[in-house]
Amino acid sequence: MGNAKLTQKIVFFLLGVATVMVIIPVILIFALILVNGLQAISLEFIFSTPKAGMTQGGIFPAIVGTLYLVLGTAAFSLPLGILAAIYLTEYASDNWLTRLIDIAIINLAGVPSIVFGLFGVALFVILLNFGTSILSGSLTLSIMTLPVIITASKEALNSVPKSFREVSYSLGASRWQTVRNVVLPNAIPGIMTGTILGLSRAAGETAPILFTVAAFYLPRLPRTVYDQAMALPYHIYVLSTQVPNVPVKIQYGTVLVLIVIVFFMNISAAYIRAKFRKKKQW
Repeated sequence: MGNAKLTQKIVFFLLGVATVMVIIPVILIFALILVNGLQAISLEFIFSTPKAGMTQGGIFPAIVGTLYLVLGTAAFSLPLGILAAIYLTEYASDNWLTRLIDIAIINLAGVPSIVFGLFGVALFVILLNFGTSILSGSLTLSIMTLPVIITASKEALNSVPKSFREVSYSLGASRWQTVRNVVLPNAIPGIMTGTILGLSRAAGETAPILFTVAAFYLPRLPRTVYDQAMALPYHIYVLSTQVPNVPVKIQYGTVLVLIVIVFFMNISAAYIRAKFRKKKQW
């Protein structure tokens, strides 16, 4: 008994050390970004366009472009991902084809983002002739986030007890009525959490938008889905590598704004999950 307690304490100690080793670098990095980035944050920085070769001014076009891409990605990936998860969970038979599809979805989630970017260039920019545009970038990001949304939605749907379905069927409800009125309302917290986390990843990606939508500099906001757009991840890359003599505070300020947007999306996911979980009776 004594050896078991000693082993447990050692394991807990090692886990604590590992946790601290992970947390401390994250805190230091965020502190560095915060200290340098706050010097640039102002209303002018947030709501004005870049000036003087992007060494002055603000990042408003990049913020708007990022929001356009996130909204476009959600418009394409959210309905497709949820519908695919519903079909695979509630309708498809358990056979070699569905198992193969599950493996493909899991593997797609691990594909490097640059591969999705090259696929987007070949399909949307060149083959479908959408050009370098918000539409091409949104579709590319949608394909990249679909595996995450499908996987999260399937897990959420599978977490609903089968007894709920059986009671619904016993009352005369059809399969679709059961899915719509019983399964989906109870699976919404997990679905929304996975969706927002997938979209927050899309908001911070650079490689998929590099050749499909991102513009080096635009003096105006995009007017249609066929226009190019500036985006915060690509703008950070440009400021760091392509533009000389950029003040450090502008670089860190842009990074800080992107982190705040992604952080807000993750907080929203946690809030939605907590709100819907309070309504659960199981």
